[in-house]
Amino acid sequence: MHKFILLFQCRDRKGIVARISEFIFKIGGNIITADQYSTDPQGGHFFMRVEFFLDSDRYDRASLAQEFLPLASEFNAGWSLFDRAQLLRMGIFVSEPDHCLVELLYLWNSGELNVEIPFVVSNFEKHRKLVTGYNLPFHYVPADKHNRREAELLAYVGQATDFLVLARYMLVLSADFLQKYNKDIINIHHGFLPSFKGADPYGQALQKGVKIIGSTVHFVSNQLDEGPIIAQEVEYVSHKDSRQELIRKGKHAEKKALAQAISSYLDYRIIKHENKTIVF
Repeated sequence: MHKFILLFQCRDRKGIVARISEFIFKIGGNIITADQYSTDPQGGHFFMRVEFFLDSDRYDRASLAQEFLPLASEFNAGWSLFDRAQLLRMGIFVSEPDHCLVELLYLWNSGELNVEIPFVVSNFEKHRKLVTGYNLPFHYVPADKHNRREAELLAYVGQATDFLVLARYMLVLSADFLQKYNKDIINIHHGFLPSFKGADPYGQALQKGVKIIGSTVHFVSNQLDEGPIIAQEVEYVSHKDSRQELIRKGKHAEKKALAQAISSYLDYRIIKHENKTIVF
């Protein structure tokens, strides 16, 4: 049994679901799950995620994508097709805070994140023992705000990754890096965006006297903390909480949000649209 996932988006019109279902039937497939959403049935934008399997080995991902092209052209659609058997490769960048890194490595080691991790890169040497304890390659790149060493970082990511996760990597990646890498980068921001952007969101929250703090996972874009949001988590706080208590509570939200977002990404449940995401 060969499983595939189709992500599909186009202007809404009649017959989209019927045509996609008919295509899967004609190639001998069987639909396992199908989710759809329309911003407006009267000329809005339509989104669909379909998971299906084929009993035969007649098609691989490339040949199946070629077969699907005429249907996609019929609807002038944006679409992606994924083979369930192909694991994605997730590179990890991390700075001094280790709670998100610890969580990701635990979930990966326990089989809850079905992904390959080709390396962990950090500008702090202290993570080497943790990472190598999981038999994963660790690369120390002593980058800082004065020298981000992006050429070295690009040399590591190269063709070795399908996407990157910034698990509390505290340096901003340049537009040049984003253009050269040209793949998805997922960041965990320790603030409830769009509030409290930039540095020290917990200090900002304390100053404002908020009663809820949060964390936000988003795709990285050229604008700081402005990329499409994937997942968010919150924690309730009170006037009694110090800055350190906000940080402690916030770490739980950060770990949970990041794990949730990566799980959705690995399961191909995210469709980007303008500066938003549809997460099935």
